[in-house]
Amino acid sequence: MSVETLLDGDGVALARAVKRGEVKALEVTEAALARIAVRNPVLNAYTDVTAERAQKSAKAIDAAIAAGKPVGPLAGVPIAVKNLFDVAGLPTRAGSKINRELPPASADAPLIQRLEAQGAILMGALNMGEYAYDFTGENVHDGPSRNPHDTTRMSGGSSGGSGSAVAGGLAHVALGSDTNGSIRVPSSFCGLFGLKPTYGRLTRAGTFPFVAAFDHLGPMARSTRDLVAAYDAMVGPDPADPACVTRKAEPVGAKLGRGIGDLKIGRLTGWFAKNGLDEAFAAVDQVAHALKVTASVDLTGAERARGAAFLITMAEAGQFHLERLKARADDFDPDTRDRLIAGALLPAAWILNAQRIRRAFMAEVASAFESFDVFIAPATPMVAPAIGQKMMELGGQTMPVRANIGLFTQPLSCVGLPVVAVPVRVKGQALPIGVQVVAKPFREDLALRVARHLEREGVSISGVAPFKT
Repeated sequence: MSVETLLDGDGVALARAVKRGEVKALEVTEAALARIAVRNPVLNAYTDVTAERAQKSAKAIDAAIAAGKPVGPLAGVPIAVKNLFDVAGLPTRAGSKINRELPPASADAPLIQRLEAQGAILMGALNMGEYAYDFTGENVHDGPSRNPHDTTRMSGGSSGGSGSAVAGGLAHVALGSDTNGSIRVPSSFCGLFGLKPTYGRLTRAGTFPFVAAFDHLGPMARSTRDLVAAYDAMVGPDPADPACVTRKAEPVGAKLGRGIGDLKIGRLTGWFAKNGLDEAFAAVDQVAHALKVTASVDLTGAERARGAAFLITMAEAGQFHLERLKARADDFDPDTRDRLIAGALLPAAWILNAQRIRRAFMAEVASAFESFDVFIAPATPMVAPAIGQKMMELGGQTMPVRANIGLFTQPLSCVGLPVVAVPVRVKGQALPIGVQVVAKPFREDLALRVARHLEREGVSISGVAPFKT
């Protein structure tokens, strides 16, 4: 099997080829770097390429294999991370102009360390929306990351570079963050599997925060096997993050092939069945048919929960950035700056009410899960819009694009549920779109089992988009 074929394929299969001596990790790394050099000027996924580091890591893996030493299940697999992760030797940009003036990070984020301990090769840091306050993948300082399926289209945000890199064949796995949908949106637009774990499941230490109440970290990949291999490498407690749960690691790999015969699956309706375009609901129809889902559930508090998420996001982020806003307002993206200022001025009573709504929605969701194991819902209300598009038609109304891409993801972030975005190709539609598979708290395994079943049945299909200059 050629190196180019391995780069386009499954990371788990690549690692097995490396461990069997069929290909050198260094050969894979150098081919990946060469591909980045050609494709990244078009896709604008990477802001920093860590070539020397990657080559050094690959040589160490090859030396370990030659010496008969064990290497991990991700041996030689190219990965990359959103540039809000600390990467030793790089300033942690968080997509901003201001942060790139910070001193370089002295150490890698723990999740990078955990992936590298299993043999993954870090290729670099990825483009993102400024301070993660974005659904589009557009960045005024670094330019937009582009959708590999159509480079005139958005990659989705704020983990846009992550989506672009994986769908463009520039990494097998990329890490992103998801506050209100920033893993699931680019996964939907770029045709990828993306995992937002339960709130607190993966450590956020060594990353630049956005909204402490909602911030999640997670992987994006072109296969469920790669998604699970990355997740299993990262899961586990970390006292450096006070929000990280102390329960022991619960890896998913051994459970992935169990099928769905014992699962009760429902389709979310109500808020999740309106204000989207036809392709969003057609994708859910395809998934529901494949899963033989007939039951539906209306979470009546979803719309209010989305409003609560908006307010809490604005308030927390506005207060967090207040001193930067006072000192360097002109160095922000104007759209980001204006929302942060508005958030900093919100009345406390509004936020208290938003938290009450959040708690009520948590109770409603918990009650719904007494009868179901998993729910399905649209991930985005449309396929990827054009880069620069400001307005769109949804539900018979003209709405701002940037604020409404996440209308199906925000309610679920508000209560910290584990969600897997699965890619779907709707008949007659040239671009992919995602469906959310939503599980009970700390039951990532259930959502991933459903995703794997859909992948095996050919309903969820991902892959590297053909590169066009």
